[in-house]
Amino acid sequence: MVTAACVNDHTRMTTQRTEPAQNADERTMLEGWLDYHRQTLAWKCEGLSDAQLRTASAPPSELSLMGLVRHMAEVERGWFRKVLVGDDPGPIYFSEDDPDGEFHLTEQDTWDHAHAVWQAEIEVARQNAAGFALDDLSHGKSRSTDEPFNLRWIYTHMIEEYARHNGHADLLRERVDGATGE
Repeated sequence: MVTAACVNDHTRMTTQRTEPAQNADERTMLEGWLDYHRQTLAWKCEGLSDAQLRTASAPPSELSLMGLVRHMAEVERGWFRKVLVGDDPGPIYFSEDDPDGEFHLTEQDTWDHAHAVWQAEIEVARQNAAGFALDDLSHGKSRSTDEPFNLRWIYTHMIEEYARHNGHADLLRERVDGATGE
């Protein structure tokens, strides 16, 4: 594994992100890249106030850094609870009345709460995935094909999901305080 300190001196973004070893086995590499992208999203939120994290910095879009973290908590829950193990504790932030509820923030929404919920979902995801081999099939099925997913597919999808949203986070962070980074 390669650990890199990410520092941007004119901002407050300093954190450690760990890339998986270039010769890791498949599972270690998939889990490593997923963790790397989780760390990247946390890094993009680092050092900002709750107000800055709630800022929708590209109106009319409501997309914000805190909204992305809340969204990823929902995504972790959906894939690693509902789909992988067949546990459906229900949504965290959205509802039938508000299908984008994770992005609809109020002054009462805090980073501490959003981060804690996200980290709790990541921990459950790790625990649930630990009971599956990469080729093991999920208990839940695809809505479009009615077929289960193997854990490898879920890991790959989650890496893609985080990578896409980390691109959004790059732009949001730069609009909030000018910080840029890898």
